Amino acid sequence: MKKGLIHIYTGEGKGKTTAAVGLAVRAKSRGLRVLFAQFMKTRENGGETVLLDRLSITVKLYSEIKSPLFYPDVDIESMKEKTLERLNELILMARDYDVIIIDEFNNLVRSGIMSEEEAIDFIDRFPEDKELVLTGRGATEGMIRKADYVTYMKGIKHPHNKGEPAREGIEF
Repeated sequence: MKKGLIHIYTGEGKGKTTAAVGLAVRAKSRGLRVLFAQFMKTRENGGETVLLDRLSITVKLYSEIKSPLFYPDVDIESMKEKTLERLNELILMARDYDVIIIDEFNNLVRSGIMSEEEAIDFIDRFPEDKELVLTGRGATEGMIRKADYVTYMKGIKHPHNKGEPAREGIEF
């Protein structure tokens, strides 16, 4: 690819990570080198990374980055510093890949760990010849303007709203 494009999968509905995993599998099947980086999730609640490993897709888990939306005692400054370090590492790692997926990137902004300006700065500094996929709730208008593809997942109906627990292999 001479010029990579920017994809954003956002919205309140289910399927953002699933769409990114599908793109990772498609890219790998066409011989592209894929890096799948995931923030705020563990192997237990992001089980698709086990399959990506089996497909020889490089997976980087940054589960030490915790959202203050779910962990109120989190030190946001510490999370911000770690996050910016990890994102700078990803920029350096990008040279070895064709497609870089950063799962839950948008949630870094939504949760206050990163500002919109820092997110846009990251996008601007990302190598232009790489495909960049950003997932998670809370993509801002500025981030959306930077993107070439934007998919908004809108939840219409979900069993969780009727008290049904998440099911392994379906929701996680």
